[in-house]
Amino acid sequence: MSTSQRSQEHSEYSHREKYVDLSHYEYVPRRYYGRIIATVIIVLLLIALGHSFSQGNIEWSYVGKFFTAKAILDGVVNTLIMSILAMALGIVFGVMAAIMHMSRNPVLHYVSVGYTWIFRGTPLILQLLLWFNLALVFPTIAIPGLFSVETVSVMTPFMAALLGLSINQGAYTSEVVRAGLLSVDIGQYEAAKSIGMPHLQALRRVILPQAMRVIIPPVGNEFISMIKTTSLASMIQYSELLYNTQNIYYANARVMELLFVAGIWYLIIVTILSFGQSLLERYYSRGSSRRN
Repeated sequence: MSTSQRSQEHSEYSHREKYVDLSHYEYVPRRYYGRIIATVIIVLLLIALGHSFSQGNIEWSYVGKFFTAKAILDGVVNTLIMSILAMALGIVFGVMAAIMHMSRNPVLHYVSVGYTWIFRGTPLILQLLLWFNLALVFPTIAIPGLFSVETVSVMTPFMAALLGLSINQGAYTSEVVRAGLLSVDIGQYEAAKSIGMPHLQALRRVILPQAMRVIIPPVGNEFISMIKTTSLASMIQYSELLYNTQNIYYANARVMELLFVAGIWYLIIVTILSFGQSLLERYYSRGSSRRN
């Protein structure tokens, strides 16, 4: 048999094998027993949990009654205001600290390192208490010949919370920004330098726009975390959501009901912000999608 004949027979055999009749086989779908068992267990646990809460000593009518109470809504507004302002200042401090950290100037570099070390290394609640009680160390804030003011009148709960939250946030944001700047290829720096761009202009017009794709997700996550972190400001009497909630349940003794109200509001705010974060991430990740 010639080579061409054997090749032809092999081709015909392969063709017949390709179209084998499978009609007499029974199709048996794969059964995921692990999924079924896990689903049943989770459903049973949720039913048990729901039954426990329904039988517990909780007056759910109070949750609905105080959900839109004026003090609660004022607390929500104050929480949002503090979060936005503290995060905005934190981003400013973080960008400045990141640029200083990457500077060739040793003074700026070590100032940035020291700033990050101090404010990441101490508890936030401690920093808030220090700012709030600053008048015990400096009774007055003054610039000789210009003005003098009592510290206690300046360092209000709002100001102490804003300084404490924003400066602490800046220390964390600086590392996020620095990681984003380092993610940009060194060739981009060199290209900007080759066309005569000063260092700061290159950062603003070339490097930072490319670094945003790396910076946005963690900074967005930090902002969502800031919403919950503002609850620590209740320790220095700033009237945010948790502080106002506590004032109400101190008066009516409905502790759990009011805590549920605060928890639901936090979940609503975080859910809305998470959706906004996903849109922002999608905007800055245009042209770099990894989906096929």
